[in-house]
Amino acid sequence: MRKGFTFAMLMLVLAMVVSACGNNNNTGNKGNNSAGNNGGNAAAPANLLEQIKKDGTLRIGTEGTYAPFTFHDKSGALTGFDVEIAQEVAKRLGVKAEFIETKWDGMFAGLDAKRFDMVANQVSIRDDRKEKYDFSDPYITSKAVLMVHKDNDDIKSLDDLKGKKSGQSLTSDLGDIAKSHGAEIVPVDGFNQAMELLISKRIDATINDSLSFLDFKKQRPDVPVKVVAETENASQSGLLIRKNSKELVDAVNKALADMTADGTYLKISNKYFGEDVSK
Repeated sequence: MRKGFTFAMLMLVLAMVVSACGNNNNTGNKGNNSAGNNGGNAAAPANLLEQIKKDGTLRIGTEGTYAPFTFHDKSGALTGFDVEIAQEVAKRLGVKAEFIETKWDGMFAGLDAKRFDMVANQVSIRDDRKEKYDFSDPYITSKAVLMVHKDNDDIKSLDDLKGKKSGQSLTSDLGDIAKSHGAEIVPVDGFNQAMELLISKRIDATINDSLSFLDFKKQRPDVPVKVVAETENASQSGLLIRKNSKELVDAVNKALADMTADGTYLKISNKYFGEDVSK
């Protein structure tokens, strides 16, 4: 009897020890999990501006083929009016500017897909675009001009575009102007392609930015292209930003305003155009 009793007591003690060890392990695991969760759940950025500052980079979509706004110089470096404006904005936000080059017709899709945070590429501020995107304050004002080959005497006004081939980017407001005057749109990747098609007479006309044409003529003074008309209303362009990014828009607007106030904007404008193009 005594031996059986002793064995039973021994088994009871062992069970208590195993149970205690199990409880200690559970407690330890719970403590480790808690510590791990607290360590891994750093506060997420509350908005796009905070995310940009956390990453230290402002990702900017641009064409790189639209002189003098965004293009590559003789050394191959990306430069231009819009590029320098965007670089200065990034600098004043305290981050690095990272440019991601893409065709115009992919610019909006790239912003939608979050490939970049902002677009700097002469994007006209329009009500239909404002429904889907945020814009900075306007940073440049320009008019669109109708260009034809110098031998073309049939097109003298926008109304003469009816039934004619006009080289345009499909999603640009310049293409909309051409379509509204009855033109047959020939899709192009950008300004340079439109000009080459016009020079070779594969299109009848193109509508594009007057400042781009002036720069093109400066680079190639003998180009056989002439301006025959211009739009009545000037358009304003802004930096295009993802929708509901108020904090970033406010910060970008402040940077643009400070650039104007301290003369930086005028310096960049004079470099590319020889005058103030903000108004």
